[in-house]
Amino acid sequence: MRTQRLAGALISVLTLALAATACGGSDSDTRGPRGPGGTAKGAGTTATADRVEPLATVPEPELPVTVDSADGTKVTITSADRLVPLTGSLNEIVFTLGLGKHVVARDITATFEQAAELPVVTRAHDVSAESVLSLRPTLVIAETTTGPAEAVDQIRDAGIPLLVVEPAKGLDDVGTRIGTVARALGVDAAGDELSARTAERIAAVQKRIPAPGDGGRPRVAFLYLRGSASVYLLGGRDSGASSLLEAAGAVDAGKESGLDKDFTAITSEALAKAAPDAILLMSKGLESVGGPDGLVKIPGVAETPAGLDRRFVSVDDGVLLNYGPRTDQVLASLVEQLYPDGE
Repeated sequence: MRTQRLAGALISVLTLALAATACGGSDSDTRGPRGPGGTAKGAGTTATADRVEPLATVPEPELPVTVDSADGTKVTITSADRLVPLTGSLNEIVFTLGLGKHVVARDITATFEQAAELPVVTRAHDVSAESVLSLRPTLVIAETTTGPAEAVDQIRDAGIPLLVVEPAKGLDDVGTRIGTVARALGVDAAGDELSARTAERIAAVQKRIPAPGDGGRPRVAFLYLRGSASVYLLGGRDSGASSLLEAAGAVDAGKESGLDKDFTAITSEALAKAAPDAILLMSKGLESVGGPDGLVKIPGVAETPAGLDRRFVSVDDGVLLNYGPRTDQVLASLVEQLYPDGE
């Protein structure tokens, strides 16, 4: 994900299903945090601690500031003492900037260790205005996909400063989002430092990507699965995964096969046209269909090159599509699984 953005892309066709199954896990899923590791060729996991790495120096917010909100309003922020970021990716940015001690709540998709004990103020991807307001926040940060609209309006009508930011769509958005959040919190210099650190780490990972072999770049299809809700989707151009796959030296097989939408229902025909060499999944999605053995039972999967080789790549739901300070870890996991032999 993020995952909040993924919910927005799917909501027109999956409202009922996603109410029962959040992208970062079900609402009742309070199991311990996990890292962004995954599965290659149907076996093995990468054991990476699911923690963010705050900047070495804790910044001191310089407030008040007035910033532009993505919903067309201007927001004046006078205090960063009690923060409520309403998506996992926004929470990750705030913590990594060094202001985690000021965060008083989390979204269900904020799965990293430092946020684990915070109260959850969402159910699936619906924000509880009452839960948010009960925590007396001095700033709420939402995305354009955050809903329901009535809850967002209720928070704003209560006089709480509420900043809306655009969701991330790719690697080019990483620095912009970090800068937007940092500016709102009055820590511009920390935002610049974190943006530079993140860009450097992403570039370092990309230097380790092998040159294309005789078969060209690997074709990778992104599948969004929730077996318990009978949700089986193939990602297209706007799924959110294209930028990540391309940064890893791969081809987005769904996009390349002509899927111009965000997602389309999986069919044997669509998978045959995509012809992926590998399949990218969210970890909980893979689990929801019974792991690799269950995945190959989905019509069309077993007949793809990826299915024949059982070349499956999984990354934790709470970080895959965040496009934030840990994107280098996601990219490193993806590269490691796609090129296990360095080629």
